[in-house]
Amino acid sequence: MILYPAIDLLDGACVRLFKGDYSQATTYNSEPVAQAVQFAEEGAEWIHMVDLNAARSGTAENGKAIAAVCAAVSVPVQVGGGVRSVARAAALAEAGVARVVIGTAAVENPDLVAEVAQRQAVAVGLDARDGMIATHGWTETTGISVAEAAQRFADVGIHAIVATDIARDGTMTGPDTSGLTELLGQIEVPVIASGGVGSLDDLLTLAELRSEGDGAGRRLEGVITGKAIYEGAFTVGRALAALAEVKR
Repeated sequence: MILYPAIDLLDGACVRLFKGDYSQATTYNSEPVAQAVQFAEEGAEWIHMVDLNAARSGTAENGKAIAAVCAAVSVPVQVGGGVRSVARAAALAEAGVARVVIGTAAVENPDLVAEVAQRQAVAVGLDARDGMIATHGWTETTGISVAEAAQRFADVGIHAIVATDIARDGTMTGPDTSGLTELLGQIEVPVIASGGVGSLDDLLTLAELRSEGDGAGRRLEGVITGKAIYEGAFTVGRALAALAEVKR
C-alpha cells in the first residue's frame, strides 16, 4: 500500500481542516516546500497536495507553491482542489504535477474526466458526508452516493479513486473500513483512502483491507494521511517501515 503524506494549502500555508470545516483550520507549516522536502527525505514515494482555496473558489491561488514543491522534490506529486477544466489540469501538469485529482468537476461534468484522462494522469476525488458526495470544497452536499459516482468512471481511463470520509477527515478517529471494503468490492479502479488515520494501527488495518467476496479480494492501493503526521502520531519513516512489514 502506498503512503501519501498530505500537504493541504490554504493561503500558502500547510494546514489541516477539521471535518472539512474551513473555520477550523490549523496551520502546521508556513513553508510547503520545506515540508515536502522533509517528506521526500523520509522516503515518501508520493506526495499528495490539495489547493483548499481553489477547492472552494475554483480559482488557482496556490499555483506557485505547488510548482515550487514539484521542482524541489524528485518524487511524484498528486494535486487536487479546483481542477475544473482541461486548461487547469494541463497547467498543473506543466508545473510538474504527476497526477491531478478532479473532484467537484468530476461530479458535475463527468465528460471532463474522460477528456483529461486522454491527455494526462488523473484520479477522481470522491468526498462523502454521510455517504453522499460533497463538492465545492466540501461546502455543498449532493444526493449522489459514493458507489454511484464511482461507477461513472469505471471505463474512462482514470488511475485511481480517492475516497474521503469528510466526517473523519482531520479527526484521527480511524478510517471508514466498512465503507472502503464495500467500495473495493464494487469497482475495479484502484482506491486510495483518505480521512481518519490517527495511528500506525490504522495504517496497518488499511494495509490488510480487502474487498469481500470470492478469493483473496482486492486490496486498497494507497492511503493519504496528514494530521497524524503533523501531530506526531508517527513519522513518514516509521509508517513506511511498518507498512513494509505487512508486505513480508
